[in-house]
Amino acid sequence: MRTLAAVATVCVCMAGAGLWWSAGAAPTPPDVARLGTAESATPAAGGADKLDKFKGAEPKPMPALSFVDGDGRRVDLADFKDRVVLLNLWATWCGPCVKEMPSLDRLQAQMGGDAFQVVALSLDRGGRTAVEPFFAKTGVGHLGLYLDPASESMKVLGLRGLPTTILVDPEGRELGRVEGAVEWDSPEVVAFLRQQLGRGSAPARGHGMMKTGG
Repeated sequence: MRTLAAVATVCVCMAGAGLWWSAGAAPTPPDVARLGTAESATPAAGGADKLDKFKGAEPKPMPALSFVDGDGRRVDLADFKDRVVLLNLWATWCGPCVKEMPSLDRLQAQMGGDAFQVVALSLDRGGRTAVEPFFAKTGVGHLGLYLDPASESMKVLGLRGLPTTILVDPEGRELGRVEGAVEWDSPEVVAFLRQQLGRGSAPARGHGMMKTGG
């Protein structure tokens, strides 16, 4: 069995393609590259070339998840109840994570509010000292600072690599997840997320896979 430390040294390397699946569907194993070999990976062109609607899958319960904010205060995922949450697990050492971060920042600026929140959770061991300079250097100004320096979320959420992004409904249930970088503020993705907002807490109407590019 891989140790948590070994898992934390990989990035999902997406060569222009991403894969989104609903809860309960069997995922396609991602291409995984070790640290230092994923810098050439790029977000899926256009963000979402082929978006399919969910067709009947039930939302999946999320495990309890805690982390800290930039001031070291405990934050629970449950604190975002009543919002649709796009939970992005990332690190500054992960090439695809770095490439998609500006689009997540723009998405938060465009859609963030009482009904929607991007939660970008850093797994950098350096915590704030690693993430804050990165945000400043890249001009990220709309995302909150959320930190998991011990990488506990990798184990809690059963992650296979970074970046991984999980869509959570207002009841705190997982609607699906995507492995790899995506252009999150592309028109196709924004339209899909607005669709989810319109559904409120109703069961997700989806099953199978929703491609985000390629």
